[in-house]
This record gives sequence, structure tokens and C-alpha cells, in this order.
Amino acid sequence: MTINGPLLVTPRLILRLPGPEDLEPWIAFCADPQTMRFLGGPQTRSEAWRGLCTMAGAWHVAGFAMFSVIERASGRWIGRIGPWRPEGWPGNEVGWGIASAFAGQGYAHEAAAAAIDYAFDRLGWPEVIHCIDPDNTPSIALATRLGSRLLRPVTLPPPIVAPRIDAWGQSAAEWRARKAQPASGASL
Repeated sequence: MTINGPLLVTPRLILRLPGPEDLEPWIAFCADPQTMRFLGGPQTRSEAWRGLCTMAGAWHVAGFAMFSVIERASGRWIGRIGPWRPEGWPGNEVGWGIASAFAGQGYAHEAAAAAIDYAFDRLGWPEVIHCIDPDNTPSIALATRLGSRLLRPVTLPPPIVAPRIDAWGQSAAEWRARKAQPASGASL
């Protein structure tokens, strides 16, 4: 199926709009307790279907939402990452979720960096945040690796119930300044 919208390509990934071909891996992602531990808990098939449709619909209504992340080498759907700001959200978020089978391979960092570029360069956002449970050490490590810092505690809108969520983030100027610095250990 052809889906019109932005297409981001990184060395190992394709970020594209969610489509019907993503349904089965999206459902498996949402059913996995490990993957969903900090994303509201496992979901039923019908809840996952509604979530996929929400993401696809947000592209139409708001002009942005999370991308489906596709592994270029295999064509497999591996997660969803991208700009997200539903009604009542505490800021312009670039969020992430990678299926547990693909965790620890650097995919989340690669895709999140492309999505942050998109949020700043195409959407014109002045700041991005990442809403992270304080116990979610892998997401805190990713946010830190992306150059984000702890900004403030935030409250997510109903029906989300979370005792505490922290906003990690950075400004567009901070992101661009960090990207302009030579990589550590790089030869000149």
C-alpha cells in the first residue's frame, strides 16, 4: 500500500507513516509486557488496532505523529518513534518504542535522532521533550545519549494514570549546537 507523507531514511532504518501492513507487528508490540512496561501496559488486539489507527489519523488531523520504524535490511516493522502531542500533552514530544526483539541494537537512538531533526527542521518546534517514567532507565539513558536533560515533572492527560512522569528534553538550539560539535575521538 502507498502511504503519502514524509519518509525518513537513516543508514539502517526507514521511518514512514503507519499503515495497514503494520497491524500484526503493531499488535505483537502492544501485547508484549516487556515492551509495554512503561507504555501503559499490554494491550488487547482491539486496543492495539485503535492505537495504530490513532497514530495514522493523527498524521491526517495534526500533520504529524509517530512513524513506523522499518529495518531496511529485512523490511521488518520494529517499532514506532516520532513527534507526538495529543490534546492536553505537556509539550512537543519525540517519543519512542522499539519491540523487545530489536532493543539494544541502537535502533531507537538512530530513529529518535532522525525524528528530532524532523521535529526541529520540518515542524519548527522550539523544544522537544520525552515523557519518561523515572524507573525507565533504558529510556533515560537514550534521552541522555540524545543530549536531553531532566527538565521538569509533568502530568499526562486522562485516561493515562501515572504516579510520576518526568519530561526530559532540549531546545532546537541545543540540539543543533550539539550536532555541530565534532564527534569525540574524531580526527581533524
